[in-house]
Amino acid sequence: MARLVFKNANLLDGDNPARCGQTVVIDGERIVAVGERAPDDLTRQDRVVELDGKTLMPGMITCHYHSTYRDLGAVRAPYGLEHPPAYQALIAAQNLGLALQCGFTGAVGAGCSNDIDASVKRAIDDGLIPGPRFVPSGRELSTTGHANDSTPWYWQVTEWGAARCCDGPEEFRAAVRDEIKRGAEMIKLFVTGGHGVLAPKDRFEMTRAEVDAVVQSAHARNARVRGHIVNKAAILMAIDAGVDVIDHADDMDDECIERMVRAGSFVAPSCYLATSILEQPGSDRLGFASSMRAELERTFEVLPKANAAGVKLVVGDDYGALGCPHGRYATELEVYVRDAGIAPLDVLRWATVHGAELMGRADELGRIAPGYLADLLVVDGDPATDITVLQDRDRLLAILKGGSFAKDALAA
Repeated sequence: MARLVFKNANLLDGDNPARCGQTVVIDGERIVAVGERAPDDLTRQDRVVELDGKTLMPGMITCHYHSTYRDLGAVRAPYGLEHPPAYQALIAAQNLGLALQCGFTGAVGAGCSNDIDASVKRAIDDGLIPGPRFVPSGRELSTTGHANDSTPWYWQVTEWGAARCCDGPEEFRAAVRDEIKRGAEMIKLFVTGGHGVLAPKDRFEMTRAEVDAVVQSAHARNARVRGHIVNKAAILMAIDAGVDVIDHADDMDDECIERMVRAGSFVAPSCYLATSILEQPGSDRLGFASSMRAELERTFEVLPKANAAGVKLVVGDDYGALGCPHGRYATELEVYVRDAGIAPLDVLRWATVHGAELMGRADELGRIAPGYLADLLVVDGDPATDITVLQDRDRLLAILKGGSFAKDALAA
């Protein structure tokens, strides 16, 4: 089989500092060699690409992904019932294809309707549509009357949409098992209000017993659990219960950080949507602008502490909501560098190494090393010194997933 050889690469490899003048050899879907010298047994069938110092880095992974979102909030309809299921599936296929073209070779679901995540994952895996490696989620679980339970009772609607209501541990256990049966590998909970949800952040939507039931049931069937969790008491409860991913964590403080590190919790701060809203002209006239800005500034103050302590931070946000369109995934990375003062290499680690760990594939994704899958980007520029280059799709010269080109704009 012909091999692919990248020569003279500026190698950005997860945890390691940049290395210049590196050669990477790919055979089939995996990396077989990394070093300063090209193989001695090259043949005419092998493709050798001289990178001339261009950056070679792992494909990125977005870890808070709503595949079915498109202009969420523009259509006045119950959550998850904005469009017919077939139309939502087409939206999801388009969004996931776009994610791959933006350099994200992995994605982790954060809630969908109509079991669409599982279906599009199957379509991607079967080669029907292009897209990243995908961990599918399902309906977002919480209790009757929670913030996203937006269908009026008098409509007598039986379709769940994107929100599935349960009450009591046993109903949650049954719902988790059913969502997994339908293909979900990541169970999403709404534990509190806040962070863009029309309920106060200090409101608990679920009891500890209900959260425990979800975690136990999901983990027993090799699924993970993530939760919309904002206030400190809920963050600590979720850590104790074994929730794998804490979404938003607005009230994270030193105590939370210490417990997160000890438990190995993942945190998706998801700050791009709020930043995008506040950057829009006239945002100061919004009634919630001042409180949103204050929450965001607080998050930017605590993120450096969490990063330095070793919290497993990951990237991803509510792309597809109004003001936060799909395709701007890499802009989120700039926000953490520019507004929170995180070093670009650290943010790149969130988007590669930590993402691979969350996907449960740290032994084959997120790094450039022999035996790892060749999910790679060739970038015209150095994201370690200017992370904004990742926003320019024209500067993503090559995107590989499993050794196959999803994009190839390299010189022959």
